[in-house]
Amino acid sequence: MGYQGWGEVLCFFAFGPLGVSPAYYSQTKSWSVGSIAAAIIVGIITSLILFCSHFNQVNDDLAAGKRSPVVRLGTKRAAQLLPWVCSVIYAITIIAIMLHFFPTWTAIVLISLPIAWRLCSFIRENHDRAELLLNYRFIAVALHFVVGSCLSISLIL
Repeated sequence: MGYQGWGEVLCFFAFGPLGVSPAYYSQTKSWSVGSIAAAIIVGIITSLILFCSHFNQVNDDLAAGKRSPVVRLGTKRAAQLLPWVCSVIYAITIIAIMLHFFPTWTAIVLISLPIAWRLCSFIRENHDRAELLLNYRFIAVALHFVVGSCLSISLIL
């Protein structure tokens, strides 16, 4: 299914709602909107790493018949989509805080904004230069680490 462009969607569910929600339930024997919001954030940010890894492989993906989202959209449109995807992470966080599904401490997730900005800016400026994009996916990994760590710390506090 990854060759048909479903990898990011499957990754979202596997590492987001289908991974986090049952783990939460197994420990608490209950469901919570906050845990589902956290699961969605984790799923999005995990899928973001996979999405970003396609920018430098477009020619290889095309040659192999792989229809990743970046291949389907083209690098320019995929780069334009990236800030929107990142914005969803922060929007869910802020809305969950405002609705008291997350504690106020969860606002520390916002310290990851410069990393998200760097990721989106770098890809926007270099989306069509595969040779420059080889290691930039590590920025997405750093974003995942900081968002996940801040989310975890805030929920523990």
